[in-house]
Amino acid sequence: MQHLIIRGDPGIRRDAVIEYEGEELVCFGINVQGGWHGPDEPQLWCTVGTEDEREAYDKREYVPHWLDVDTVDAAELDVIKAKGELSV
Repeated sequence: MQHLIIRGDPGIRRDAVIEYEGEELVCFGINVQGGWHGPDEPQLWCTVGTEDEREAYDKREYVPHWLDVDTVDAAELDVIKAKGELSV
């Protein structure tokens, strides 16, 4: 699990699946920064990980301040699924 800061908006939302550095990652949570006083383009601050790490994220069995942080441009990401599907 790690934090991924995405410069720009690739059109993803919570539960999106992206490919980053050759690995499929799920966006567990996304905070949009820069909408009010921020930079020219928004930044998405995402908590990402593999599907195996979802339970640890849901139960908060991690320390957010200890997660690795990477920064990437939106154009460098491959979006596999833009957002989670609603289950009825």
